[in-house]
Amino acid sequence: MTIATGAPPTHKGPAGLALGFLTGGVIGASLTAFIGGCAVGRAPLIVTGLVLPAVYGAVFFLATLPRRIREAAVVPRTALAVIESLEAVGGETSDVPVRFDLSVAPDDAPAFRVEIQQGVNLVELPDYRPRGVVVVEYPPDRPWKTRIVKRPTPRWEERAAVAQVDSAPGPAMKSESPGGCFSALLTLLGLLLGAAAVLLLFRADLFDSHEGDSGAPEPSVSSSSFTTTVTSATGTVTLGPGQSMLDEGELRKAVESLTQGPDRRRALTVVVRDRLLTVVFSPSGSPSGSPSGVQSTGFNPRSLPYDRVPGLVEEARTTLGVGSPRSWQLTVDGVSGSLTLRVVVAGDGGTGTLEADGQGKVLRRSGS
Repeated sequence: MTIATGAPPTHKGPAGLALGFLTGGVIGASLTAFIGGCAVGRAPLIVTGLVLPAVYGAVFFLATLPRRIREAAVVPRTALAVIESLEAVGGETSDVPVRFDLSVAPDDAPAFRVEIQQGVNLVELPDYRPRGVVVVEYPPDRPWKTRIVKRPTPRWEERAAVAQVDSAPGPAMKSESPGGCFSALLTLLGLLLGAAAVLLLFRADLFDSHEGDSGAPEPSVSSSSFTTTVTSATGTVTLGPGQSMLDEGELRKAVESLTQGPDRRRALTVVVRDRLLTVVFSPSGSPSGSPSGVQSTGFNPRSLPYDRVPGLVEEARTTLGVGSPRSWQLTVDGVSGSLTLRVVVAGDGGTGTLEADGQGKVLRRSGS
């Protein structure tokens, strides 16, 4: 049969390009938030990384639901088509992806050219050959979604066996969304912008979490926030970003948060870092709680010379010859019977130690 040809139907790509850009942005933002949150231990970032793609998927599903309902209601049209060319494009299984260039000849519409990709079983592959006539189905409003009917009805099978279909002029429509390299670049751009947006919005959580590792005192802040964990053997206090145990009143407040209550637990060791306080409690409890009124081992952590701690740390950082100090640690113990404060600093030039008594008076200095 000879089919009259006309302008082939086309489909537009801006919406698909915009969707690819938005999807890339969501992927970049969610991955950056989740990985960054896990790395620095920030629950809001982790939740953002998990919730963002779920919300995006739900919004996309609801936004496209009316269109998908309309498309599902469209009855596909059956037509004959001639294979202009075919090419296997890969695959190592029984179904091989094959790219078909078809001239489709509907009975009541102009013929058009379309390029599709469809899986074909290796056993059936010899049945498809150039200039062979096949039966196809396609939605009238989306002819680029043409599919070859592998098991047509007897009527259409008889028509395909005897029909001759003329070639339709090109260019051929493609089943893949248009865009090519430009579409991939837009998706990549969206991914990078999404990651950059998370880094910008959550920069305080992501980059301030390790400021204390430099060994430099943090500036004093007017308000403080910390996390306290207390067990039968130890207690810890972790300060929030931008805070330091060297800030005025912070160390005292942290120690008192671990020794609240009437028992006033005693300590064997107190370890202080820039944003972390650890107290190892005496196993025998407090003096008031000791059996038969026996004095508890350890010392009262509230008796520390709080006002001297910042000065001792600063003196250790500047007088022990460790170069540029990167970290410091204060250890307090009373094992010898009297309170001993030991400040250890580490820097490019090695490590150094400064020891002081319970009043904060320096006893000795040493460097590696």
